Amino acid sequence: MTTFLKSLIFLQDSCLAFLSLMFHRGSSEDAAEALKKLETSINGARISFDTTWTREFRSLFIVPLFKCLVAFCLIISLLVFIEGIYMNLVVLYVKVFERKPEKVYRWEPMQEDIELGHETYPMVLVQIPMYNEKEVLQLSIGAACRLIWPLDRLIVQVLDDSTDQTIKELVNTECAKWESKGVNIKCERRDNRNGYKAGALKEGMKHNYVKLCNYVVIFDADFQPEPDYLQHSVPFLVHNPEVALVQARWRFMNANKCLMTRMQEMSLNYHFMAEQESGSTRHAFFSFNGTAGVWRMAAMEEAGGWHDRTTVEDMDLAVRAGLLGWKFVFLNDLTVKSELPSKFKAFRFQQHRWSCGPANLFRKMIMEIIRNKRVTIWKKLYLVYSFFFLRKIIVHCFTFIFYCVILPTSVFFPEVNIPAWSTFYIPSMITLCIVIATPRSFYLVIFWILFENVMSMHRTKGTFIGILERQRVNEWVVTEKLGDALKTKLLPRIGKPSNMFLERVNSKEIMVGIYILCCACYGLFFGNTLLYLYLFMQAVAFLISGVGFVGT
Repeated sequence: MTTFLKSLIFLQDSCLAFLSLMFHRGSSEDAAEALKKLETSINGARISFDTTWTREFRSLFIVPLFKCLVAFCLIISLLVFIEGIYMNLVVLYVKVFERKPEKVYRWEPMQEDIELGHETYPMVLVQIPMYNEKEVLQLSIGAACRLIWPLDRLIVQVLDDSTDQTIKELVNTECAKWESKGVNIKCERRDNRNGYKAGALKEGMKHNYVKLCNYVVIFDADFQPEPDYLQHSVPFLVHNPEVALVQARWRFMNANKCLMTRMQEMSLNYHFMAEQESGSTRHAFFSFNGTAGVWRMAAMEEAGGWHDRTTVEDMDLAVRAGLLGWKFVFLNDLTVKSELPSKFKAFRFQQHRWSCGPANLFRKMIMEIIRNKRVTIWKKLYLVYSFFFLRKIIVHCFTFIFYCVILPTSVFFPEVNIPAWSTFYIPSMITLCIVIATPRSFYLVIFWILFENVMSMHRTKGTFIGILERQRVNEWVVTEKLGDALKTKLLPRIGKPSNMFLERVNSKEIMVGIYILCCACYGLFFGNTLLYLYLFMQAVAFLISGVGFVGT
């Protein structure tokens, strides 16, 4: 702490000396005196730093400890690199040998029988859970009702947990409109929000008409499937009795809204291209994305249905079904339009849920996975090591601890060597693999790296909360959807204008940004590498996020 305070004092003295040197209007002798003061400040900071810790304490405790942390991070870096290369090799295999799901599994288009007519089509239930979704309710309900499927073999179920009476009336009006057109649509409500989305889906499955259905499709309120969605996905379930889930890829309508949505698009495209496709190809297992997927009702019932013990009910159901031996199919060519959060606060809440939930689920299910007798030891190893431990826990913590803590702090330890392959070559190769999923955003790669490092702080926090089951472990904040609102009008500002800036300020980002800035300044004057260039950029990224100038 003393070192950090002295670094701040050094930063202040250096800045004052710089300003005096650059903007002094006096004689050349005065300018020379200002330069001398700057040199004195720098030398004073060096002496002060060297005398803070005794040489014995530094050499016997601090330096060995820091070397151990660096060595641990280097090992994790190699593990993450190997996992990324493995996933991309699987994807390359799929592309080169054209191992599309249609060639691996039996797929035939649904056809009517001359005698039986529509009876050859299975009954399909479409569930749309929503909560005060004023901006998107018409889009989502309309898209579900336009699905090409015999009307007598399709049930659309709107699970409305809205608390706003005006929005309830809008939902009723929209449902009545499609019911008058012959669509079998139901609007179901409950008197509480227990279990949030999982609770709504679970309650929706209790109605008698649901028992008539063979398959259930789930679309979140901001998702808009194409009319032929069922025609492409359901045949995989009809002709392959071992398949429990067919998952489509997300396509983002508002990816060009701002720089933050562009960077989200890059991350999620890689998630689908690498994680989902490699899992589907190699292990016939991946995490259900919670929406844009078709489930076999029998598989859901055998797995125990929806559980609300975590905030990732979709992943929970997928893992339980996977442990029973059911197979999952990912369709990269089948896309569903969706919306990305364009407000930084909404994105932070979403990332907290997406990092906290999997970590908490890992805590609850690790022994169940290990004791399972129905899947091979290799699949259990994949679930424990690759799926949970490495991708859902280690990656988040490693990114923040290594790139935002260890690397900045290394400027104070010139005797500790961090090899270039861990700071440049391996990250460059991993980033290149990620950018391939979104080629049009290649020029944004630097911004993406810096932004991901900022968000890794929130993901690390969420991961620890999930593992330790702390206070916010089951926090669920519905991600705000804007629909077409930003295209047609300016959203009204809520609250007093004088407080809006304070509401945007994020103290954690500012604190980390100031620390990295101090490390960058120290590295600039005392270091013998170019690490300070990265540190300055990363500090600016944290500070910009800290004052809320991210998103719309």
